[in-house]
Parts: sequence; structure tokens; C-alpha cells
Amino acid sequence: MTLVIDCHGHYTTAPAAHNDWRDAQKAAFKSGGTAPAYPRISDDQIRETIEQNQLRLIRERGADMTIFSPRASAMAHHVGDAAASDAWSRANNDLIKRVVDLFPETFVGVCMLPQSPGTDLATSVAELERCVTEFGFIGCNLNPDPGGGHFESPPLTDHYWYPIYEKMVELDVPAMIHVSGSCNPGLHATGAFYIAADTIAFMQLIEGDLFRDFPTLRFIIPHGGGAVPYHWGRYRGLADMLKKPALDGHVMNNVFFDTCVYHQPGVDLLADVIETKNILFGSEMVGAVRGIDPQTGHYFDDTKRYVDALPISDVQRHAIFEGNARTVFPRLDALLKGRGL
Repeated sequence: MTLVIDCHGHYTTAPAAHNDWRDAQKAAFKSGGTAPAYPRISDDQIRETIEQNQLRLIRERGADMTIFSPRASAMAHHVGDAAASDAWSRANNDLIKRVVDLFPETFVGVCMLPQSPGTDLATSVAELERCVTEFGFIGCNLNPDPGGGHFESPPLTDHYWYPIYEKMVELDVPAMIHVSGSCNPGLHATGAFYIAADTIAFMQLIEGDLFRDFPTLRFIIPHGGGAVPYHWGRYRGLADMLKKPALDGHVMNNVFFDTCVYHQPGVDLLADVIETKNILFGSEMVGAVRGIDPQTGHYFDDTKRYVDALPISDVQRHAIFEGNARTVFPRLDALLKGRGL
């Protein structure tokens, strides 16, 4: 039996009171006031938002477990200051912990980090440690452009990022490289900014030698790796021109792509170009693309359907649905083994 583990889920349906508090926090920051106390949200309110949305779809589509994190587009690290970002991150991560506690068989937590443009990563390191050691989370989301669409942060290979990498290695947790909302009018958040950031991150990793310094560091680049699989020859050629080693040794022992690609030809290409060991099942359902594809009659983000249809072996399908997630997230593997799975 193969478990179907979705590596890419966000709490996009969080209770209204949670989002209202964020609006109040932003308004208070803008006016120079103090944010109100975080509201009381009952377990029943959380259950309702999950049972009617993510949990229902997980069951309908045949998945077993989702690696769950705060809503990516709402991280909005470019809003407010470091203190506001820290408070918002803690509120989000605390809420994810409550979801996991209410539905422990279905959800496992991944945290957002309180990144803030122009600040160091000390608070992010502390929040990662809190979420992993106190909450049992198994990874984090790392925003390579917390400025919200202007790409002014140092590349991911810069020493600026090393404190968070050191903590990730110490805790043996991966990061999904995931941007948030765009404040650049030229970059639609989910249609342009997300895909651009995925592609930019991969190129940064080619240009540097990050994994020489951190050989066990692991990244998931979501949304099928952005443009990377489609332009695989370009990146192989650029690595050669830059006098870098071949991609399979230079980056692909440490970098993984998910299947958040919302049509069959795209997933077919991903599986044809990228080695099976580097692909994790993901859907990001109730996320960026929520409608029904008129060409198929099925939801765009029902990505399990696409993986089921791939002309690959059962061994390869098991790796994409379960095996690779257990390798990339060792704490998930330990959790499942503790349950006899």
C-alpha cells in the first residue's frame, strides 16, 4: 500500500476572525497604534473550515496526508515591520498547530518564518526552532524575496541566508522556497511572481556552490519547478557555460520539485525530464487555481489524477506519492514509522 502524501498544502480557508485580526494589525501599524489582542477562535470554527474544504477534498481525491502551512500569499513579509511580521508568523504557526492537533492523522505542520526586508534572520531561526522542537513541525517555507516582488534580497547562495540553513541542517528539516504576495504591479502574484521566483531560485542555486557548504540541505521548489523543467536544456547548458558541474551532482541531490502543475501535459513533461527521485506529489489545493478545467471536467488542482495517469512504474509512482516525501522530510518518516506505517 502506498500513502498519498501531499507535500504542498496551505491553510487558505482560515477562520474569518484570524484574517480580520491581520487587517486590524496592519491598520494599527499604519496609524502608529497598537494591534488588538488576537481573537479567541474555537476548535469548532477550525474544524468547520477544514472539514468543509481541505479534508473533504483530500478524501474525495484519494489522498491520505497533507504537509500543511500558513497561506503563502498572506505571509506578506513586505507589510509592516519585523515586529509585526513576527507576531503574524506566530499567530499563523500557532493556528497550524491547532489544525494538526485536531486532525493528527491527516495534517502535519510546516511553518512560515517572520522574515522582514532588510533585517537579519535571527527571529526566523528562533521561530523555526520553536515550531520544530515544540510543535513537531517538519519543515518551513522560506521566502527568497520578502520584499514582495522586487527581488532586492541577496541570492539564496549568499551568506546572509546561512543562519537559517545552519538551523535547518541542525534540525534536519527542508524548506519549500515559496514567495508570498506581490506588491509589484507588473507581477501578478500567482501567475507571474510565484513562477518567476521558482525559476530565479533554481538559477541562483546553479550560479553558486551552496551545497558544497551544506551537503545535506534540502529545498522543494514548488509549482513544478517554475519554468525549469520546460527549459531543462537551457539550465544544463548554462551550468556548463558557467563551469559548474553537471546539474545531477551540482544541485539535484538537494533540490526537489512538486507536482503543482495543473494539466496533464505539464505533469507528463515534469516526469519525463526530471528524475523520479526529485519529484514529490503536491496539489496546493484550495489555492491559486480553484476552478474546473472545461477541457476535462475535473478541478485543475486535482493533481493526483495527473500522477495516476503517468506512464511510469508502480515503483516510481510510490516514490512520487510517498517515498520521496519520507526522504526529504525525515521527521515525517519518523512520525509515520512511529505509527507503524
